[in-house]
Amino acid sequence: MIDALILPLQSRVLDGPARVLAARGVRADHITVVGFVIGLLALPALAAGLYGLAFAAIVANRLADGLDGAVARLTQPTDRGAFLDIALDFMFYALVPLGFALVDPAQNALAAAVLMASFIGTGSSFLAFSVIAQRRGLHADAYPTKGIYYLGGLTEGAETIAFLLACCVWPSGFAILAYIFAAGCAVTTLTRWHMGWRVFA
Repeated sequence: MIDALILPLQSRVLDGPARVLAARGVRADHITVVGFVIGLLALPALAAGLYGLAFAAIVANRLADGLDGAVARLTQPTDRGAFLDIALDFMFYALVPLGFALVDPAQNALAAAVLMASFIGTGSSFLAFSVIAQRRGLHADAYPTKGIYYLGGLTEGAETIAFLLACCVWPSGFAILAYIFAAGCAVTTLTRWHMGWRVFA
């Protein structure tokens, strides 16, 4: 919902570090992969109840996610980079609920399952729209720096990050937060279905 609004600020904040990395020959794809590997640490950390470590892993993963795009724009954006970015993002988003399910199955498993099902809705509608929009030559003017057509919604990247971090801060409230966020994801999915139905008529 607010991704388009914070993109200019994100670009200004990350421009300096991205220039340093690009000057040293660091490739955007390498940042993507390293960020994903760091993000993977959130799963065992959550399963062990180490919420502070999980919080740090999520923050590091998201910083890498911003840096890879900034470095790519300073060098040469590639289709492989765009593919890796979105594919690893969706996998990372699903691993965090899994971690909460593992640490307390009795309290969290159902909520985590509902949340991951809602992620399927947002992710599949996002990617399906993007594929057809690209084929038709459509462009998302609100997201000019994205490697693929970026269809917004109520629950975008910024909201998802805030939700994941909130769960680490208030782990006992995971189930409540998960159901609330899943409802937001359902709204996003429905609006994207409606958009696809209307635009591709």
